[in-house]
Amino acid sequence: MPKLVRLYIQSVAIGFALSAAFTGGLLWLDVAGLGHLVMASSIGWIAVAMLVVFNGIIFSAVQFAYRIMAMAETDEGPQGGRGVREPVLQPVPVKVPARR
Repeated sequence: MPKLVRLYIQSVAIGFALSAAFTGGLLWLDVAGLGHLVMASSIGWIAVAMLVVFNGIIFSAVQFAYRIMAMAETDEGPQGGRGVREPVLQPVPVKVPARR
């Protein structure tokens, strides 16, 4: 299996695990009455499933993006160099006529 595919699958697994923990926290702490609403409804499990799936999509995408960006190579050499010098602006005094 290619390394990038393995990295993606790991990121998805971590993202959905975080999503399940996040949704569990939302229900446990009863944020905005969500826990009571889910427990009082006969089809509250659908809301829980939707929260886990949709948050899992977001969390796994963020996890994958973070891990891809962390793979960036850093140059250990000098940062900068002797490029073309930029001209420096000098203020020019301007005479303003007095009001009459």
